[in-house]
Amino acid sequence: MFKRYGSAWLIGVVAGIYAGWLNAGALDDAVRRGVLKVGTTPTYIPFEMTDKQGRIVGFEIDLLQTMSRALGVELELVAVPYTELLPGLMTKQFDLIGSGMTVTQERNLKLNFSDSFIVVGQTILLHPSLAGRVSSIEDLDSAEYRVAAIAGTTGLAAAQRFLGAARLSSFATPEEGVRQVVEGKADAFVHDAPYNLIAMTRPENSALLVLEQPFTFEPLAFGLKKGDYDSLNWINHFLNQVAQDGTYDRLHDKWFKDTAWMAEID
Repeated sequence: MFKRYGSAWLIGVVAGIYAGWLNAGALDDAVRRGVLKVGTTPTYIPFEMTDKQGRIVGFEIDLLQTMSRALGVELELVAVPYTELLPGLMTKQFDLIGSGMTVTQERNLKLNFSDSFIVVGQTILLHPSLAGRVSSIEDLDSAEYRVAAIAGTTGLAAAQRFLGAARLSSFATPEEGVRQVVEGKADAFVHDAPYNLIAMTRPENSALLVLEQPFTFEPLAFGLKKGDYDSLNWINHFLNQVAQDGTYDRLHDKWFKDTAWMAEID
């Protein structure tokens, strides 16, 4: 009797542990393997980008490095095109998305988001020939204008929403979008404000005009598979901790107030 009971108890414990493994969250898996795998598209200055040594750096990357140290694991960045971030998460190529992703209702149906770590908005870069002709988003909503945006981003969604009358084209990277305007192949480029402001500091883009007032409100956050509430809970507490202890402000100032890092970017 005791042996049968003991065997049943042991089987139950093992089954419980195995079920726990099956239901373990992304961060539990990362701790178990000693590596946090994060999917990112390193083309979003200053959040994630490639430096002259080929390393992926940026504000969000520094947050992820800090997160990994808090977990006691190494950080492994998995670089993929932006449109492959969600499929990569679903197929477990990485544990979470850390790629300047805006929280939208549509995306929230497919994955869970952490608390926002920053809020940005869309702004517009203009060809210099539009000086005095375009001073607002409404002025640009005309079939005579060619507008560039990045495929799979909220910049393209915003352009489709606010500039439905314009001729829209999508490109793979922000650099390509800006280049279209510089070369006169597009009249305007729609993208997040931080990127556009930094793009304006580059000599090759100095002639462009900018509509600096953002016309959207976009919180950025980390994305995880739906139902991974333990990981979300940990990340949200982490974000609160770094906001309270000064870490967030230090990293924010490094990337948004100091410009020394720009000399190291390819």
